Amino acid sequence: MTSPSLRRLSAFGMFAPVAFLMAACSGAAPDDATSSASPSPEQTPIVDSFEELESRFDATLGVYAVDTATGEEVTWREDERFAYTSTIKAIAAGAVLDDVGVAGLETEIPVEEEDIVPHSPITENHVGQTMTLGEIAEAAVTVSDNAAANFLFDALGGPGQLDAALADLGDDVTEVVRREPDLNEATPGDDRDTTTARAITGDLREYLFGTVLDDEEKSQLGEWLIDSETGGTLIRANLPSDWTIGDKSGNGGYASRGNVAVIWPTDGDPIVMAVLSSRDEADAEHDDQLIAEAAEVAISQLR
Repeated sequence: MTSPSLRRLSAFGMFAPVAFLMAACSGAAPDDATSSASPSPEQTPIVDSFEELESRFDATLGVYAVDTATGEEVTWREDERFAYTSTIKAIAAGAVLDDVGVAGLETEIPVEEEDIVPHSPITENHVGQTMTLGEIAEAAVTVSDNAAANFLFDALGGPGQLDAALADLGDDVTEVVRREPDLNEATPGDDRDTTTARAITGDLREYLFGTVLDDEEKSQLGEWLIDSETGGTLIRANLPSDWTIGDKSGNGGYASRGNVAVIWPTDGDPIVMAVLSSRDEADAEHDDQLIAEAAEVAISQLR
């Protein structure tokens, strides 16, 4: 797929073979998926690559990528916890679509001064006005507007209801507890607002290619992801320019940096992946090149 926007493609066209994928792909990863923690001989080169990246960037990586047609996986620390930071906004948008449908996106939400939190570039311009739930979801996913993310939580009934929605998907790993901006704290050992690369990839995969959303809802979520403006230096950075990529980025304390993405290569079926990272110091800085290179390594094994 080479189109830069789902608006130029029907839901069935972009997500085709949607019908096939609904039957062949589930949001959850296979129970017997092999972890890179105990690599077989044929996995050794990619283990070396991820170990080298961790050493060079002085960071810890979590990687999970899956070919939606074949189920082939690339994994590294895929079941270790990382702060999900703003990547959760993509998942919250999927849950809202499941809850209200495309028609429900027309619901008007009042925006008040007390709703505005740091980094709310769209919602802060609508104080004293209303925004549709669709406009709010678009702001949350495409520019990572934090007040918009909180409105998505509110639309679901709070962070706990998003946690429950993910449990219904089969994700009993991700812990959704706090709102923006507190969810970005990322203190090591605190499971609040954390996930694993495997779990969050499974959530995104289920919303885009599973049976929870209908075709129109999947297309809307995919459109927001493709239109995202914050991930250009992450998973997208080192992949072919003629591939269609939708993603959601995030960052927080302890150099937490993450990216979840759906990738439509020109020569195959979609790949869904997550790359999460952190460092040991609270005020450490992240390096986007780590995410870009880790994604490139993972994709090279699938294409």
